[in-house]
Amino acid sequence: MPLERLQKYLARCGVASRREAEELIRAGRVKVNGQVVTVLGAKVDPRRDRVQVDGRPVEPVAPVTLMLHKPAGYVSTTRDPQGRRVVLDLVPKEFGRLYPVGRLDYDATGLMLLTNDGELAQRLMHPRYQVPRTYRVTVAGEMSDETLKHLAGGVELEGRPVSTAVTLLKREADRTVLELTVWEGRYHLVKRLLEGVGHPVLKLKRIAFGPLRLGRLKRGAFRPLTKGELINLMGTARAKFLKPATPAPRPEAPRREEPPPPRPRRIRVRTPQ
Repeated sequence: MPLERLQKYLARCGVASRREAEELIRAGRVKVNGQVVTVLGAKVDPRRDRVQVDGRPVEPVAPVTLMLHKPAGYVSTTRDPQGRRVVLDLVPKEFGRLYPVGRLDYDATGLMLLTNDGELAQRLMHPRYQVPRTYRVTVAGEMSDETLKHLAGGVELEGRPVSTAVTLLKREADRTVLELTVWEGRYHLVKRLLEGVGHPVLKLKRIAFGPLRLGRLKRGAFRPLTKGELINLMGTARAKFLKPATPAPRPEAPRREEPPPPRPRRIRVRTPQ
């Protein structure tokens, strides 16, 4: 078996995502064959090397990935200093150590993933892979057609452009319901986008994450991903899931210059002597 980067091995063992594993290494909490390792480029042989985190041995575990319909009133972390309920409270302990993927705000609901596959979690959350997240959003006020066009055309936030796709579902005098897709997971991204166009969010529910749809999964319930869903999700995590671009107009073909008219041939006529 080839050597493997230490942080990638820790992620594969379900210890943490790759980024969190890097923090464990920097903090001096990881040992290889009894020696503390703090270098991120270190590699291990999974068959021969003994790896420990906080003195506990680390070994690969069977991958587990669950879809959860997060209800409001839960924090999307493994623990909360304020003592609030966390999403892991909704899942039996028999699944072992799981980590939330695609965090949602305390008051938001919808599709979340819980997994022990740190490599998968890292790829799904990394902005480089642009995994789409789709929300059903209720905002205050009646959104005008001009604002809808502005939002659908992409909005700049903190000096960086944000790609969006918007579908109007319902519009009333005091509220508007939208289906909004974004291709990144910045902090409070959807709420800040809509507040920026003058329509604060009243309700927020994630209905899709990458190729996965929430469907009819009841609030507070969870289920393992099907084999097909897991294959599609792994495919998403291995390739950039880019927003379809508006086809650019084809450049006009250069005009071909007309060839110059042929020069008249000079014909010599011989006259008899």
